Amino acid sequence: MLYSARLELRPITLAIVEAVMTGQRPSVEALAGARVPEAWPGRALVERAFCASLEAIRADPEARLWGDRLMIARPPGDEPRVVGSVVFHGRPGDDGVCEIGYGVEEQSQRLGLATEAVATSVAWALAQPEVKLIQATTFGWHQASIRVLEKVGFERAGTRDHETLGELLVYERRA
Repeated sequence: MLYSARLELRPITLAIVEAVMTGQRPSVEALAGARVPEAWPGRALVERAFCASLEAIRADPEARLWGDRLMIARPPGDEPRVVGSVVFHGRPGDDGVCEIGYGVEEQSQRLGLATEAVATSVAWALAQPEVKLIQATTFGWHQASIRVLEKVGFERAGTRDHETLGELLVYERRA
């Protein structure tokens, strides 16, 4: 478990992934120990966050879910709630490179939660001996995402073409 000033970053387990991918909302909430927003996770987020198939995740959950976390807000006097996630798209390769992605549900955006969660998760990842470089991609028009990456010390390193999404900006942070 990781903690930041306002968030608990709970590991995403195989059971949570199975419940999310099969639309079992009550199970997701029970496993997360927190209320899940109505619109979260949307199909697009699931497809981006879990770039591997459910079968591939089941075959090697430790590698596929390495470092992945649910962002859980615990506001004083209110029940805990999932506000987003941070995922690493799998354990780093032999080259020490891993890729981070993140998303915050709409009602919790523009509060600094993504920056807080990404900073905490990146610090954790950079403390792992196998990590040499963390990459992140985003669209050039996605200014909020670019600001998050720049605030936590990522630098623009180039572009990457995605077969269906088009050109993505690549950001990196070295160990």
